[in-house]
Amino acid sequence: MADLTLKNVKKSYGDVDVIHGIDMEIKSGEFCVFVGPSGCGKSTLLRMISGLEPITSGDCVIDGEVVNHVPAAQRGLAMVFQSYALYPHMSVKKNLSFGLENLNMPKAEIAKRVNDAATMLQIDDYLNRRPGQLSGGQRQRVAIGRAVVREPKIFLFDEPLSNLDAELRVTMRREIASLHRRLGNTMIYVTHDQVEAMTMADKIAVLRAGRVEQFGTPLELFNNPRNRFVAGFIGSPAMNFVNVTRSGDSLALADGTVVSMGHTHLNDEGTDFELGIRPRSLLIDPNGPIKATVSEVEQLGTESYVFGTLATGETLTVHMAGQTTVKAGDQISLTPDTDGIHLFRRDNGLAVPAFAA
Repeated sequence: MADLTLKNVKKSYGDVDVIHGIDMEIKSGEFCVFVGPSGCGKSTLLRMISGLEPITSGDCVIDGEVVNHVPAAQRGLAMVFQSYALYPHMSVKKNLSFGLENLNMPKAEIAKRVNDAATMLQIDDYLNRRPGQLSGGQRQRVAIGRAVVREPKIFLFDEPLSNLDAELRVTMRREIASLHRRLGNTMIYVTHDQVEAMTMADKIAVLRAGRVEQFGTPLELFNNPRNRFVAGFIGSPAMNFVNVTRSGDSLALADGTVVSMGHTHLNDEGTDFELGIRPRSLLIDPNGPIKATVSEVEQLGTESYVFGTLATGETLTVHMAGQTTVKAGDQISLTPDTDGIHLFRRDNGLAVPAFAA
């Protein structure tokens, strides 16, 4: 296990800056997820930590040692790639042992590590097969096993589940989380899937355009997003946003509808905001102040999603437990749960502070 600290880490390709001064501390044994849209720099940052990409400036520190110029093979890390990166002509057993053999490790120790990893990952029945004879999930287990046998200080995962089908992704993310609990190693995991991030991480770093927008626990990011981008990225389905203006201690939609803030008052001098509210915090209520026309309904049996359009043209998603008789074309009234309201300044996207009366 190891601590990892990034100090003002930057990356440029010629005149193009792609990572803009990232500071971050990942403590020994933590499972940290880098999440963000495609092109935000999360895989580049992971490759800089691994030593596969040079750092333009700043420091990458592992257990107190600056490793900027330490070769990747000597950093004590192990990486699992999206493409599995297995040797197709070698058996599973040989794929697991090959790296250790190159380190001239004693054969008895190699055999022990390979057998222990194969048993842990439930691939011991496939040791004599080649990767082409395995399913996607089995190949991913082999790729993880190849990292496990190295007994690294830190595991690095670069979108390891993106090539798997939806059901298998759910199974594999549970297995990786279980592996973390058993081994206790520091793990850094890159994904664009915020559901993976929420369900697996101790800490999440939300990246956008080479910068960390927010770093914290999953529930910190969900309950107290720092800005509109984080609020919209974390949570499934995504948070609803509608334009509002201050109306005393209440808020007014563009069509004049007034939404009460309950016992919470705005602690901001601005007047133009975006109201953010999660789909499960919108309630269908005959006396609700917000009027919408239903455009679509998704019935999932145990839950339902109602998609509505306001008179302003803005759209809202409503999450309901169980089933519903609401159908496309219906007019519905909505009441927001005031405890679930978030506000963001329209000029810079930052969360608006508020206080309770």
